[in-house]
Amino acid sequence: MFNLFRENTKIALGSIKAQMLRTILTVFIIGLGVWALVGVLAAVAVLESSIMGNFAVMGTNTFTITRYDTSGQIGRQNDADVRENPIVTYPQAKAFQEKYSFPGAKTSLSFTAASGVEVKYGEKESDPEVTVLGADENFLPNSGLETTQGRNFTNFDISNNNYVCLVGADFEKGILKDVNPIGQTIAIRGAKFKVIGVLKGRGSTFGNRQDLNLIIPIQLARSLYSAPNIDYTVKVSIANPDFLDGAVGEAILSMRRIRKLTPVAKENFGIERSDELLETLKSETDTLAAAAWVIGIITVFGSSIALMNIMLVSVTERTREIGVRKSLGAKKGTIAMQFFTETLVICIFGGIIGLMLGLLTGFALSAIMNASFPMPWVATFAALGTIVIVTIVSGLYPAVKAAALDPVEALRYE
Repeated sequence: MFNLFRENTKIALGSIKAQMLRTILTVFIIGLGVWALVGVLAAVAVLESSIMGNFAVMGTNTFTITRYDTSGQIGRQNDADVRENPIVTYPQAKAFQEKYSFPGAKTSLSFTAASGVEVKYGEKESDPEVTVLGADENFLPNSGLETTQGRNFTNFDISNNNYVCLVGADFEKGILKDVNPIGQTIAIRGAKFKVIGVLKGRGSTFGNRQDLNLIIPIQLARSLYSAPNIDYTVKVSIANPDFLDGAVGEAILSMRRIRKLTPVAKENFGIERSDELLETLKSETDTLAAAAWVIGIITVFGSSIALMNIMLVSVTERTREIGVRKSLGAKKGTIAMQFFTETLVICIFGGIIGLMLGLLTGFALSAIMNASFPMPWVATFAALGTIVIVTIVSGLYPAVKAAALDPVEALRYE
């Protein structure tokens, strides 16, 4: 059996070499189908890893009070029914922090002080894309952030308006490259800050370069960046995730009292729970994965039809060859296996090329998004399954047709 397969493989390679242009086109068709399947699935895996990773670091024991509940808008096409909520002002956010007393809760306040800022270190200047955040000492743990060097803010830093800051990971690749960032002095619009910590890299999400963020004490940020209608964000972490429902319920009641809402009025603020947000994102990425499978299956189906047509043409062109082999004693199974092996060799070549292109697509996307590249094992095994399916679907009928040819009629064929 092995000798027969080896002989058929030699014949298949000889036939492929004799019809190089047709073989290249056929391999391209198969490779395109596998590329579409593996590439899209790998891209979805990278996207899911990037998005889910950024939100999962918050854990399942946090919630955020904002002007709007943006988690409810994921996947929504029509925003016409979104109500215009008033901003969360600093007095409201501060009142919530002081009055909210759920056991084991830690509350942090933050706001975006400035965007598109240029930071200077000596003669060096950063990209004018830095986002300056004002935050307190609880912002980092409540947001799932951590420092790789230095330390977080302390209550002393916040209450005394110390000119200190935390910088994102990209600063080590930019203006603070080749120096120890801790203790260095940087300038932001003329104000000088001492770097006390470097944040762990988080990559980019939807073009938002989170590693270019710079955080300063919230009270200092309020005095330096005064602007009308500043919208504040309140983040709350609960020590025991089992009590999250009760904590959210009490937070809603507290915020309703602070916003002076009547008992029958709807909430004019949003609460985003980390666990619900993760579930929503997971649902959206699952939808993308399902769409990727549909696209891949359609493409592979088209590739199978194209390959079958090409193999049928090959059977027709080699009718005399089949007649000669049968007249010399070749059995139907031998003839069928010859063409089936030829289809398998072509599919393997196309599958390998498509798999490599698909993995490169995922790797390129991860590099663009500055995210990790999870090995798409599902996509890889899907590619292997695709090769088997395409070989069976595309090679079986032409092989059977070739084996069924009458040797006498085949010899007469011109």
